[in-house]
Amino acid sequence: MSTNRCNVLLVSPKYPLDTFWNNKAICRLSRAHHTAIPLGLLTVAALLPPGWTCRMVDRNVRDVTEADLAWADLIMTGGMNVQRLDCLDFITWAQARGKVVAVGGPDVTSEPDFYGHADFIVLGEAEVIIQEFIAAWEAGQRRGTFKAEKFKVDVARSPVPRFDLVRRTDYLYFAVQFSRGCPFNCEFCDIIELYGRNPRVKSPEQMIGELDALYRAGYRGHVDFVDDNFIGNKRAVKRFLPYLIAWQEERDYPFMFSTEASVNLADDDELLELMRQARFFVVFVGIESPNGDTLVAMQKKQNARRNLAKSVHKIYHAGMFVIAGFIVGFDAERGSIAEEMVQCIEDSAIAICMVGLLTALANTQLTARLKQEGRMFPPAWLMQKVHERRGGDQCTLGLNFETLRPRRDVLADYKRVVDEIYSPRAYFGRLSRAGRHLRCFGPPLKPGAERVPQFVGIALRDWAALMRLMSAVLLKQPLLLRYYFKALDICRRENPGALGAVAIMCAFYLHLRPFSRMVSASIARQVNDIDEGVWQTPLGSAEHHTKAA
Repeated sequence: MSTNRCNVLLVSPKYPLDTFWNNKAICRLSRAHHTAIPLGLLTVAALLPPGWTCRMVDRNVRDVTEADLAWADLIMTGGMNVQRLDCLDFITWAQARGKVVAVGGPDVTSEPDFYGHADFIVLGEAEVIIQEFIAAWEAGQRRGTFKAEKFKVDVARSPVPRFDLVRRTDYLYFAVQFSRGCPFNCEFCDIIELYGRNPRVKSPEQMIGELDALYRAGYRGHVDFVDDNFIGNKRAVKRFLPYLIAWQEERDYPFMFSTEASVNLADDDELLELMRQARFFVVFVGIESPNGDTLVAMQKKQNARRNLAKSVHKIYHAGMFVIAGFIVGFDAERGSIAEEMVQCIEDSAIAICMVGLLTALANTQLTARLKQEGRMFPPAWLMQKVHERRGGDQCTLGLNFETLRPRRDVLADYKRVVDEIYSPRAYFGRLSRAGRHLRCFGPPLKPGAERVPQFVGIALRDWAALMRLMSAVLLKQPLLLRYYFKALDICRRENPGALGAVAIMCAFYLHLRPFSRMVSASIARQVNDIDEGVWQTPLGSAEHHTKAA
């Protein structure tokens, strides 16, 4: 056990403003600064020796000050690829002021070459390698690379994250993690490369301990299970959920949960009911494509040979809203995919869709194949685009490879999907239909308990939030106010138990409307560059389409 002292400043890099995940409009509505806590860094803080003192600065909440730097002996940072630009800039800034910086996390693990100027580089899951890093620091080393053996962490021994290092009022929601890894083998996915195909899980008692820590700290509300596939180990989830249900009941349901899961969740009635009873209210599902041949080609066979709309509706009936991911640009798209994708989204009544361009991520099977075929753009190409835009994500910076069908056609397809699904009529139409399907997700009313006072079918405690939403709409999207009122009124009359979830999805449009228009304009410029003959692939083959063509 270390007896030395060290002041550690943990710094979470900024998310770009123009990304699907940086939902500042909802944050302002909820009087928060950012969406979710930096769970990875808070877990790292819990792994450090008790004699080390930790402070957390999330650059999405506030900036690092000179006083922060003066206090720190060591700085730890890192994050996801969408945070890379700010992370690199911050490392350079801190080093220029004489500070030693250690960087870890999924992005540096995937592409360490971009982080060569950091003092310490920590690759892989921290639990495996942290003691080696601590020993090196205390021995006086101030530079080095530490690489963890893959998939060796026993997450059942992972500590409770240092939730005390952040203010709960700064975030829309808090987060926990139950498992790492996914059993599937999707060609484009880097999760299985980072965390493996054998999902490793925490014990039920361990998870209850983490939730207890949040509860004792006074937190109430939304908690996100950040697992990339919460149901990757169904047996373990079914063992855990009864503990969670009992814990919720004993405390009168202090939390409501969200997570990510594969669409085969819809095949398991027992699991759906357990999640409903535990009070899960949102699940993100990767659908990717409505086309069966494309799903098989990308090795996402769990989505093929099923009626996707019926699967989504079944999840709705279990009380969970579905947010879905879709991707345009797969090789198996033999022609336009736009109409089929829009129809799938409409039939499924999925209001919020994260539609992106296919991006070949480092170390995936997709990237290995594209390199072998000579179609992969060099990593520096994408990084240059990130620098030019000062950010961005797969919605504007995807297709970092030579496409099989004309690039212009892929981009035009993508623009059409974004334009159509995020028109006000389409979005609120899907939202209203989804609200009808949604089984009330609130906790059962206990015998003898007083009913929540209501006014015109809406709980009085919800009126303040609804009024803030309408005020924001009046300021930002006044011409669309009727769509908001109609969706909320339909839900109030036809399925009032779903009103809270529908209101949340209404609020998301404050972000999705301007974001989708920005994406559409960006893609239109890329299409125009191809039409004008301005664009040329980094592989040297020009793709030229005249406007007449």
